[in-house]
Order: sequence, then C-alpha cells, then structure tokens
Amino acid sequence: MEKKLKKYLDYLIKHQGSDLHLKAGSNVYMRVNGELFALKEDKLTHDDMVAIAKDMLTTPQYNQLVESKELDCSYALDETKRFRVNFFYQVGGLSAALRAIPEKILSIDELHLPVVVKDLADLQSGLVLVTGVTGSGKSTTLAAILDRINKSKRKHIISIEDPVEYMHQEQKSLVTQRAIGTNTHSFANALRSALREDIDIIFIGELRDLETMEIALHAANTGHLVFSTLHTFDAKESISRIIGMFPNEEQERVRMTLSFVLEGVISQRLVKDKEGGRVPAVEVMKGTARISELIVEKRDSEILEAIVKGKDIYGTQSFDQSLLDLYHSKKITQEEALRNATSPSDMSLAIQGIRQASGHENVKSITGKGRSNFFDLKNSQA
Repeated sequence: MEKKLKKYLDYLIKHQGSDLHLKAGSNVYMRVNGELFALKEDKLTHDDMVAIAKDMLTTPQYNQLVESKELDCSYALDETKRFRVNFFYQVGGLSAALRAIPEKILSIDELHLPVVVKDLADLQSGLVLVTGVTGSGKSTTLAAILDRINKSKRKHIISIEDPVEYMHQEQKSLVTQRAIGTNTHSFANALRSALREDIDIIFIGELRDLETMEIALHAANTGHLVFSTLHTFDAKESISRIIGMFPNEEQERVRMTLSFVLEGVISQRLVKDKEGGRVPAVEVMKGTARISELIVEKRDSEILEAIVKGKDIYGTQSFDQSLLDLYHSKKITQEEALRNATSPSDMSLAIQGIRQASGHENVKSITGKGRSNFFDLKNSQA
C-alpha cells in the first residue's frame, strides 16, 4: 500500500489539489479548487486503510488511533512534500483526510491579503486571531505572518500546533515549534511552559478550550504577541465565542481584558476567481479605541459598522467591501460577488454604482445599517 499511497499523493500535488480523502469502502477523492473529484481506482477496503495507517504511523501512534478512534498527525512523503493528516473510524471502517502543506511559505502580498495584515504582523504585543471555516486558509495566512516576523525581527517565536504544519527555518528570529502529543501533552501545558522560555511571540494552533484561552489572554496582557485561530465566521462571532467560553460571573472581566488585548481579527473565505482558482475574501478588524469601547459596553452588534467606517482611516474592511474590491479589480465575477455577499441585494446596488437608496429601512446594507448610510464606492475600490 505504500506505493499506492505515494501515487495518490503525487497525483494530488501534480494537480495542485488541497486535500486527499481515503475511505474504506469508497473510491479515493481529491479536492481541487474547492471541489471534490473521485479518482477512478478500485475501492479501498478496510484492510487497505489499516495497511496505509501502519505505513504512515509509528506503532505508538497506531495504537493511539485504535484506542481513541481518531488521530491528528503530520506525514512527510519526502523533505519537500508534507501533509496534515486526520485518521478516523466511520461506519465502513477506517478513513483518512490528508491536507497538502505547501513547501514554500507565501508572503502576505503573494496571498493577496489586505495591506493592513502587515500592520498586525508588526505589532509588539496583544492578541491577533485568524478565523474562518475549515479550509479557508487560516494556517497559510498565519504562516505568512510568522514568516514576515522571522525575516525582519530578532524575536523568539514559539509555535504550539496539533500537528505542526509549516516548517519555519530560522532567519533573523529564533523559531521553536512544538507538536501536541509528540513534544508536549496539551496546548495549556505548552503555553504555561512557554511563559518561562523567554519568548516574544506565541502561535497557538487553535484556541480550543477555556484553559488555553485564559492563558493566551494572560500572555497577551503581559506583553507578548499572541496569534491563534478560531473556527468562527467573523470578528463579531469571534468576540462572542471567546466571552462565551467563560462562566457568566467571569464574562465582565473577560470583556474588559479582551478590550485591552485584542489587536485584530482576520476572517477569511475563499471564493472562486476568474481563472478557476480561489482568492481570499477577508474581513479585517483592528482593535481601535472604538472597537474597545464597543466590546466593553456589550455593543457587539455595532462592530461591523465600525469595521466598515474604518476602511479609509485604519485599513479595516468587511467581507462585502473585500468582495467589492475583488470585483472592481476584475479578480472575481459579479455572480461570485453576489453569491458570497452578506447582503446580495446591497452588493448588487453597490456594483451598479448606487451610493444611496431609500425606502428599504428594514434591509441592512454593506455598512450594517440602513441603505441611507450606503458607503461611498470610491472609497471601497482597491
């Protein structure tokens, strides 16, 4: 099975696919530009999948998989071809999902991310979150941010991941990378240890639980720069998710802490471009005085409006502003902009060049308020 696995993975890389799906009782599937395609091969049996697992895993890892019924790990086909892997059992037997990790870490510019992301990478302290659904490019964006720091500053960066994805070669910075299960038992353990390791910047693969979140907030509040991810849709939901992790009696304190330490939220979606590939649509919130005030005063519903109004001053932007920029720069079609817009009707008006419309008071615009406050298209173009 080792030769078959290599063939599947080589095929994935050749066709610039992102994910390979191996499932007992099914064909092999590959995801390319966001769409799944079945490979015309014989169906894999449960025994095939067990053989693949034993080829890829160490004996302790395989035993852990059998015991816990799922396992996260990384796998290297060779020095340049690495994959993030999740094994799991399903009704038909053993399955695996493998995500290709690009050999080269692309820059913020190469990823077509907003310029404001560079400002967040250049911070001295605080908490910066990159959010989005699975497969939206969170790890790739964070790799670009850490690479920018690594190339430009003399810092000690520590990453805590499950598993380690992008490998960072030391340049100006000292980079320490730790994998959960291999180098440490948990995110919380590694974080507590990190605070005694003379670190400047901490990258936490994911804020999964209350204890990890508490330590991350403490680290950001004591002068460290902390980057992490959340599986949330936008900045407003991210703030709600963090506060909601804590008991009711702790939430006022957490709101106050978050208002001080939250420096930015980058929320991503991948949309289809005109070339058949994908490009990120990105909401960016910066921790301005206005955002801090809204968090403390529990006015989370006004955060989107503050993001939209901060475009010219702070470089922030909403998803719909990002989509409109992508449309005006001819990267995406009108149909794609409308399909992914938070408000397709307002996006349609924006594309048509209508700056104001009345008589639709109950419909929220791209600004998050009524259409009477529709934003100036001139200020929204790339």
